[in-house]
Amino acid sequence: MIVMQPVLEMDAPDGFDLWPVAEIASFTFLPLSGELSPAEVGTAVMRIAGCNDIDSDGDRPPHPADALDSFLHGLLTFDDLFAAGGLRVTDNSTGVAFLPGCCDGLEDWRAWHRFVDDGILLGFGHAPVSPVAERFGDTVRLTVNAEQSDSPVIQLSVAELRDLLAGAERDLADFLALAADWASRHLPGHRTPVTAALARVLDLPAPATPQEP
Repeated sequence: MIVMQPVLEMDAPDGFDLWPVAEIASFTFLPLSGELSPAEVGTAVMRIAGCNDIDSDGDRPPHPADALDSFLHGLLTFDDLFAAGGLRVTDNSTGVAFLPGCCDGLEDWRAWHRFVDDGILLGFGHAPVSPVAERFGDTVRLTVNAEQSDSPVIQLSVAELRDLLAGAERDLADFLALAADWASRHLPGHRTPVTAALARVLDLPAPATPQEP
């Protein structure tokens, strides 16, 4: 059975205390779905915000002095947001996993749809590891590392890939709904902008915001 999951590549900073997070090792992947615990949602939001927590370049106001506002500053002010990760494809029958590459970002996950439609080679990294997706008629070949002539591959039909993409989109939408509820509990003063920013980085419509009592 072949499965596809939207995942974040983790790089958890030591001593993070702005909200509760789960202990997840760096350089592993956190699958996103509606099944995450509150602490795992907090970890995902931390990671996405952290990916965009860089110094202002002069086009935006400087980081605020408040620690929470400063950490969220990039997430809430960047036009082009980034989230380390992408779509992970695993063939459970062989154990082969096609992982996001160094040039991949979860914000670009819809590029898979364009690949399915136009068949143009889709690359996710460069040497020493270059994951590549290719289409040959109605067949898709996912090469784990195009730098190796004997690289493991995953092969599936275009129809299968379309179904997997639909499932990945549902997982992302379910995660976003979960994150919106999480933000209302843990970041009540930032709920609306944080949810909107997460929707932008996931390239999904923002969930409806509950009316204030």
